Amino acid sequence: MGALLTAARELFTEKGYAETSTPEIVRAAGVTRGALYHHFADKADLFRAVLRAEYEAVAEEITAAATSTPGSASAALLDGSRAYLAAMRAPGRVRLMLLDAPAVLPRAELDAMDRETSSDALRLGLQAAMDAGEIRALPLEALTAILSAMFERAALDVADGADGEAQIAVMAALISGLAPGTPLGADGA
Repeated sequence: MGALLTAARELFTEKGYAETSTPEIVRAAGVTRGALYHHFADKADLFRAVLRAEYEAVAEEITAAATSTPGSASAALLDGSRAYLAAMRAPGRVRLMLLDAPAVLPRAELDAMDRETSSDALRLGLQAAMDAGEIRALPLEALTAILSAMFERAALDVADGADGEAQIAVMAALISGLAPGTPLGADGA
């Protein structure tokens, strides 16, 4: 199964999901079509497995960075932000996770996969920062979803050549802007 996942990832990142055929995948993996269908229902199921591995790899990198040095929960959020952008620089990862995935799998499935892996790290980090009083208490799910969308957009921009350090500077400003006492809106709430 590992050879199938490796070959599929390579072809999906090189050619994209739509342009990759199952005969190409089995040929690159050195297995039969029967072996493919023994492990996966179809190409989308194989893509799902490749994508889950990518989500898990990103989550591991974020968690490792956010927990590597003791400090404030806000500092861990920023370390996790940097780690996310670094993780998304892996060849083909932006294409797999942010471009092809929404075209292949239903949004609800992607959201569930994200919750089970990388956004859970963000959610936990935000909750820890709220519990420590480092950021204001806000609806956790909404805050997680909005910041996750910000991170995805930053990764897309960096993949298109934007300055990663500029993206980090903006993320840091936004995270620090969540500190208690910092006005969030026109009404100061």
